[in-house]
Amino acid sequence: MTIEPKAMGTIETGTASIEGACHCGAVRFSVRLSGGLEAARRCDCSYCGMRGAVVVSAATQDLTVLAGQEMLSTYRFNSLVAEHHFCSRCGIYTHHRRRSNPTQFGVNVACLGLSPFAFREVPVNDGQNHPADPGGLDRVAGMLRYEPSSNSDF
Repeated sequence: MTIEPKAMGTIETGTASIEGACHCGAVRFSVRLSGGLEAARRCDCSYCGMRGAVVVSAATQDLTVLAGQEMLSTYRFNSLVAEHHFCSRCGIYTHHRRRSNPTQFGVNVACLGLSPFAFREVPVNDGQNHPADPGGLDRVAGMLRYEPSSNSDF
């Protein structure tokens, strides 16, 4: 994975807690990333494919909602194991409890103040053949690449 150096900014890899928020600011949280930015991924399951977020990892005990718990809505589908949390006011997905590992959250990098376009390459997990499904696979389905135009600020 290639991350543009300026994207690293204030986000250290897995050491200090950082604060995040939804678009309107109603939901605010603190998180310590378990894999830093190197753990950034996308997924191609039916839901994530439509959502389109780049996510990083955190242990469930390392994410604390600081404000707006009552504003969070949760969406579950299929096996009902994964819990996708989003702000009920602005609609922004903030984080989700993973089906593949319910002791982890996936956290939307955009809520941490980091543009998903700062990642030049992001592995895409195979969510169509989920590892928790019978016969499912734990594999990377491909890579998502972003190539900015010459007049881009990214």
